[in-house]
Amino acid sequence: MKHPTGTVLFTAGETATKFEILTKGEVVIEETVADGTPSAAAGTRISLRNLAPLGELGALTGLPRSTTATATSDVEILSVGIADLLGFFDKNADVGLGFYKNLLGLVSDKIRRDRSRLDDMRTNLVRTQKAMKKMREQIEEAEESSISKPLYETLDQLINNNRRANYRVSPTTSYPAHVRLDDGTIIPVLELSEGYMKIEGKAAELTQDPAFWTGVLVVPTDEILVSGSVLREAGNGVVLKLDAPIDEFKIKLDNYTTRVQLLDFVV
Repeated sequence: MKHPTGTVLFTAGETATKFEILTKGEVVIEETVADGTPSAAAGTRISLRNLAPLGELGALTGLPRSTTATATSDVEILSVGIADLLGFFDKNADVGLGFYKNLLGLVSDKIRRDRSRLDDMRTNLVRTQKAMKKMREQIEEAEESSISKPLYETLDQLINNNRRANYRVSPTTSYPAHVRLDDGTIIPVLELSEGYMKIEGKAAELTQDPAFWTGVLVVPTDEILVSGSVLREAGNGVVLKLDAPIDEFKIKLDNYTTRVQLLDFVV
């Protein structure tokens, strides 16, 4: 199928129904914000040229797309329905094995790139935090002026907002997270960070004392003891402020959130 320059081939939030391969032209993959416009802050912009699969993981896993694809030239795309493709692989296992082997190679390349990008993001964040802290100290030591107080307060707010504990991820259907309560109840986790967690339900269903709460965070590879307090009820869930975990559990939590962040970058 041919598409002219500027055609939006798919958008974030859509569920793929076809497996597609770009055979001619160029397509840009980029993260978008809620209204579908490009997200400059996200910094994710990848150009694909023929021959290249388009949104292959979304097509084969059923996960909603996290990016938008736009043709930046006239393009030609081959496509096949997901059910037809999987049915063909069932009948031709040797072809399917080769296909999935190549797909695994593509996924590995994406994960390596995303790990490198995450490392760069963390390094830049650390540098920014150190620079802002130094500026805050300089303001504290300098003679007070009409702008020193608002500058100090702004820097202080930015430093607190940029703390790692504030960065939350949303578990995916392929890499979920749940909380197991003392009575054995299992509750889905909606958002998670080092310092906060949002889970389904009401505060009264979690604990009789909002100032103290405990549970077990269950992720695909680990179980992590967590505790904290109820911060507020928000929308369809409850936001919990978590106590600082011991080193062993902190490593496990970091591993999980990092993996989810990597999945967010996959087309």
